[in-house]
Amino acid sequence: MASVEVNGLAIEYESLGKPSDPPIVLIMGLGMQLVAWPEAFCQGLVERGFRVIRFDNRDCGLSGRVHLKKRPNLLLAIASAWLKLPVRAPYTLNEMADDTVGLLDALGIARAHIVGASMGGMIAQVVAARFPHRTLSLTSIMSSSGNPKVSRSRPRAMRALLSKPSDPNDPEQVVEHLIRLFGVIGSPGYPTDQGELRRRIGRGVRRAYHPAGVLQQLLAIIASGDRRSLLAKITAPTLVIHGADDPLVPVAAGRDTAHHIKGAKLMVIDGMAHDLPPGLLPTLVEAIAAHCRQVQTR
Repeated sequence: MASVEVNGLAIEYESLGKPSDPPIVLIMGLGMQLVAWPEAFCQGLVERGFRVIRFDNRDCGLSGRVHLKKRPNLLLAIASAWLKLPVRAPYTLNEMADDTVGLLDALGIARAHIVGASMGGMIAQVVAARFPHRTLSLTSIMSSSGNPKVSRSRPRAMRALLSKPSDPNDPEQVVEHLIRLFGVIGSPGYPTDQGELRRRIGRGVRRAYHPAGVLQQLLAIIASGDRRSLLAKITAPTLVIHGADDPLVPVAAGRDTAHHIKGAKLMVIDGMAHDLPPGLLPTLVEAIAAHCRQVQTR
């Protein structure tokens, strides 16, 4: 792994595969580090002839953190958004999209396939809309357009997301908290072995844990609001992937996303929820690789 300075922040990244192969940039979701992209998923794309670049978003993992003097008020932000008032946030999805393009600049990459999951899908959408000349294709996974009418989480999933570990300074308690979260939002049709889940989560917690960054990224999502008009500007070939059983970002949000991007293809997967389970990785790799290859042959 390596680090480059982008927009005044250090961005930690990893590049896999041959530098001469077509690049795919992977953007992870809320509070999730680059290591949350499964190794088998990344290597599957490399084996299919792509250079894979994954990175830590700002305020996450080993990338730079945005420090505030005062803790933001999440409930006030939610209320402001509900009342259609401006939401104060240290940054928005626009700045996070700028980080992605800045990373491309630092690596000397003119254009790339952009793939994002959850919040990462939102960032990927913004990149494709605002930087069409840098986007070969877009893949938006378990994400939304920001349309509040179709994006409402199930109460249990939202409670799990916003809950806190009993002791945030105890790595073991943090791991247990995250295991409970994925027990709620994980794919019922593709259950993950609990030992494997614990190893994966433990690796991430040992690498970095920054709950203040999760709050600030969540504010970025809220402050960015409804992006349907922005999605209408996307011209890159787009694949929208969504789980039929997602309790956090309902499948209606995926359908809405595809509806507002001209020519977008929608892939709904039964049994998939809000994770990247091992049993689904071959399906996801094949779908994304085929989508990117179609663009390469045009």
